[in-house]
Amino acid sequence: MNIWQTIFVGPLVNGLLVFYQLTGSLGWAIITLTVAIKLIMLPLTHPSMKAMQRMKELAPELEKLKIRHKGDKTKLMQAQADLYKTHGVNPAAGCLPQIIQLVVLFALVGVFGMFATSNPTESLNKFAYSGLHLSEPVQTKFFYLDLTQPDVFRVPGLPIPLPGPLLIFSAIVQFLSALIMMPEIKKAEKIAKKTKEGTDDMMASFQKQALYLFPLMTLFVGVSFASGLVLYWTALSLAQTIQQYYASGWGGLTPWLTRLNLVK
Repeated sequence: MNIWQTIFVGPLVNGLLVFYQLTGSLGWAIITLTVAIKLIMLPLTHPSMKAMQRMKELAPELEKLKIRHKGDKTKLMQAQADLYKTHGVNPAAGCLPQIIQLVVLFALVGVFGMFATSNPTESLNKFAYSGLHLSEPVQTKFFYLDLTQPDVFRVPGLPIPLPGPLLIFSAIVQFLSALIMMPEIKKAEKIAKKTKEGTDDMMASFQKQALYLFPLMTLFVGVSFASGLVLYWTALSLAQTIQQYYASGWGGLTPWLTRLNLVK
């Protein structure tokens, strides 16, 4: 067992086994493990969301600085740093939670890789703590899914598999998660946030790209991974969306919900 497996893979295997024994279902074990991970990370993710919200509120001031220091990147960077310091904002606050989530995802790839071995039970038991050893194979069925296999279906004549219901739902959740993280921008504010050259703020531009890029990545990448990983990613995104709502409201979803008369 190497350092990576000892520090990351082993604890995830045992966490999964704990919830599997409690729920009797691998699917519910993945969901409850996701919630547990999210709760453990709450002291990191909540402050980072607050910092992101404050950065959104500072967007008009940042745009003014870009106009004021146009052509002088050194002065612009210093002015931005001073603005962040004055308002107590750390632009890098959201990096650590994202890195941790990616590490957990990669570790889970290793966990689900054990189900592809000739003897999954033996592979899992190598990492299991005392009292958590399996005496029989893990039941991997969850509704229509085999959580060790990709959620895809094949159409005769098509060379590539098509995403299944969970993958499609996951992509929708990714879209909503990205949308709720975007600020609510009124028409007048949209015009004010453009520079004289008509170029949008870099952060806003990235958010617009992420709005469509992440759901598409979920669809294209998800067809190659075990549906258990997709279930984890979907549950994590749902939890992230709920947390984002309580931190800063509906964000970019507000205009959509207003048109549907769901919010005023």
